[in-house]
Amino acid sequence: MHPAYSVIFFTCASGAGYGLLGLLGLLGALGILPADRWFGLTGFLVGLIAVTAGLLSSTYHLGRPERAWRAFSQWRSSWLSREGVLAVATYVPAGLTALGWVIFQEIWWLPALFLALLTLATVTATAMIYASLKTIRRWNNGWTLPGYLSMGLASGALWLAFLNCLFDATSITVDFVALLALAAAATLKIGYWRFVDTELGAATAGSATGLGRFGRVRLFTAPHTEENYLLQEMGYKVARKHALKLRRIAWLAGFGGPFLALLMALSLPSAAVPLLLLALAANAIGTVTERWLFFAEARHVVTLYYGAEAA
Repeated sequence: MHPAYSVIFFTCASGAGYGLLGLLGLLGALGILPADRWFGLTGFLVGLIAVTAGLLSSTYHLGRPERAWRAFSQWRSSWLSREGVLAVATYVPAGLTALGWVIFQEIWWLPALFLALLTLATVTATAMIYASLKTIRRWNNGWTLPGYLSMGLASGALWLAFLNCLFDATSITVDFVALLALAAAATLKIGYWRFVDTELGAATAGSATGLGRFGRVRLFTAPHTEENYLLQEMGYKVARKHALKLRRIAWLAGFGGPFLALLMALSLPSAAVPLLLLALAANAIGTVTERWLFFAEARHVVTLYYGAEAA
């Protein structure tokens, strides 16, 4: 699939934003985070700005962005519509939780828990937009949903660890949550890559034509002599050697580097802030790289019509 930069930014920014907001709600309701006005204000500002910027950028992928509001009406059947409804609904408990945290310096546990649940539901809906597409096997599998959830949690937990250090909140639980989230995301991503490398594809030219029982089916002649829209959008290809290099960058920058930086920050408190800033920058680079690969390595079944052996 052709990687759309607006969608890449949307999934990365909103994932990190919802991860941060969800952790603020959950850990705040559990009494792990301090009800400090400036800590809460900064956390909610970062989270809400990331979420809002991501949601706005997603509309630029539409042919008619001004009609994006119509997507809300299809919530019964469309994961895209459900995502929109949940994303808007999340602003309500986020606003209430922020109100108590910033104005009254109290963490109201009920809206905080609703905030955590709605952020989880929203990221789940985002992941299911892709996981529900049976025409793209590399998305339509059991790795997509946990991958989206773990990467959003890892990015959000890193931001929370940075804020925890910046405001001297000194909650060791936050750092352990970030370490666990990074480890989970790194493990799931390796599992996903192994799956896409070994999975042969649910559809082949033989299964698509019904002629597979007679032997191997291959393209006799190209359907046309030049590229068209389908080949540009659905048949995007990335060289294997480049994909492996980008995977290493995504894994090391997105997970491995931040994990080590966080461990160093725990053992060197005086250098914790710059170390965590480096971890945030590296995680952003790694997440964008991974998300670009997520789209670039996907194969749509329409490519069987143009000579692909499997999809």
